[in-house]
Amino acid sequence: MSPRHTSNPGGARAWLARHAPGAMSAAATLAFALLAVCPPAATASDLSGKEVVAVTCSGCHAKGLNGAPRIGDDKAWAKRAAQGLESLTQHALQGIRKMPPHGHNLSLSDIEIQRAITYMVNQSGGHWTEPISKAELPAERSGKEVVAAQCHKCHEAGVGGAPKIGDKAAWTPRLSHGLDPLVRSAINGHGGMPARGGMANLTDAELRGAILYMYRKSDVAAN
Repeated sequence: MSPRHTSNPGGARAWLARHAPGAMSAAATLAFALLAVCPPAATASDLSGKEVVAVTCSGCHAKGLNGAPRIGDDKAWAKRAAQGLESLTQHALQGIRKMPPHGHNLSLSDIEIQRAITYMVNQSGGHWTEPISKAELPAERSGKEVVAAQCHKCHEAGVGGAPKIGDKAAWTPRLSHGLDPLVRSAINGHGGMPARGGMANLTDAELRGAILYMYRKSDVAAN
């Protein structure tokens, strides 16, 4: 089964049986059976939480219809957020009270539903991090890209004693014990430099690449 679509036709069938017993015609039963065996083809990428809310969740959550916690109602969402993302996700997948499974949009994947919940929580006073699909991990940034995005702010002009980009004489003593200790120093923060250079989403490998780029820039300039 594609990771993009992990629908729960059984949950949808149970919800319809409870709330609209007359709706379970032979055609509907066949449709759910086909959905279980042949889910819709995956698109290029998952939707963001904001996109899912716009196309699906806002129908009820924008105004708080049918008892749905309204987006922006910090008090209402605080109670839900206290249950944790896993619990809220299960409620959304299976359906709860007047909300049908998958918010009545069976094409949504689990990760998209989690993102939508996270978005609504954050629009209502929360500070959750939007889940990342393991099937679509962001590409690793090159040392040059990391330096251009963050490191140059101090290392370009040597602010606060930071070794300048391409100043091999300044970088060599710092690398005298090897690259790994310098990477650990960057991870933890050193002197006036905050942890990970103030860019919390940098990976260890990206930090390593940025350090090597700044050290080797003098070789590039000399050629």
